[in-house]
Amino acid sequence: MNTPGYNFIPAPLWLISSLHVLTLTLHFVAMNFLFGGLLVILFGRLDDKWNNTVVRRFISLFPTAMAATVTLGVAPLLFLQLAYHRQAYAASIVSGWWWLLIIGAVMVAYYLLYGAAFARTRTRIPLLLGLAAVLLAYVSFVYSTVFSMAERPDLYHTLYAANRSGTAVNPEVGVWGFRWLHMLSGTVTVGAFFVGLLGRGDEKVYRLGRGFFLWGMAASVVLGIAYLMSLGDTLVPMMRSPAMWLILVALVLSLLSLHFYFRRRFLPAGVVLFVSLLSMVIVRHILRLIVLNGKWEPSSIPVKPQWSVFVIFLVCFLAAIGVVAWMLKAYFGDRARANQANA
Repeated sequence: MNTPGYNFIPAPLWLISSLHVLTLTLHFVAMNFLFGGLLVILFGRLDDKWNNTVVRRFISLFPTAMAATVTLGVAPLLFLQLAYHRQAYAASIVSGWWWLLIIGAVMVAYYLLYGAAFARTRTRIPLLLGLAAVLLAYVSFVYSTVFSMAERPDLYHTLYAANRSGTAVNPEVGVWGFRWLHMLSGTVTVGAFFVGLLGRGDEKVYRLGRGFFLWGMAASVVLGIAYLMSLGDTLVPMMRSPAMWLILVALVLSLLSLHFYFRRRFLPAGVVLFVSLLSMVIVRHILRLIVLNGKWEPSSIPVKPQWSVFVIFLVCFLAAIGVVAWMLKAYFGDRARANQANA
């Protein structure tokens, strides 16, 4: 009796990589709306903040954004594991307990966000949101350390040989530190965009979002340069790859989105900001290939197409995007009609 093979990918690598990049970008949009918006609301200065109508509406969207973040995070993780299963599993096993704690952190954060959305006592809201922010920061920290480790087979081999308890943490702070900080600054930038978008009818809220959008983008540029400088020997091959052109495209588009945002042209600002985010996700994918060059070649994995599975995924994926678009249109349409009725 032959043992069924498992070392293959069910579609061409270019298709898996493209879907991974696309779904990861959508996951980042939902995550940035949630975590970035949460940080802006928490640390932004606004008179009578917790009684502000726009702030309360933004907080009421956090549980839905949390659900979208988790749901949209499943697909890119699965696509990643198709081509980089050895690296992803090995790194997550080395930091196994920290990885497993993500589940509890996400569940508790979910309930905290629900508590803040339906809190009757305004004084409890900052406490609930603050605790949720700490838990989400923990999740982002673990993701940054584990996925940075996944690109270093020599590192997780050494760590596992020294400590097999599953409690090891990536010790190379210089490798993942700027990556994590760059991600956080980008999160604040995109979250601020949504704060200003929802608060466009309230000048104070719009200015709050605009300020965080501007300074968050400035911090992203500085931390992005610092992250590039921390790459060491990897920087030279990266500069010779298409990644450098994509970084330039992302930078130009980010500045263009800032221009549109300050002119209150939110649709083009949002479109170019999304393309900028997509470009940065592609850069991260190229960087992963460069770092793993000579250690792992995903194109060497045999391809055994399972097109029926991909068709089902694409149908469900497009249907889900359509449902989300319809829900957002219904939500904001009802809000707009309610505001017109009260005017």
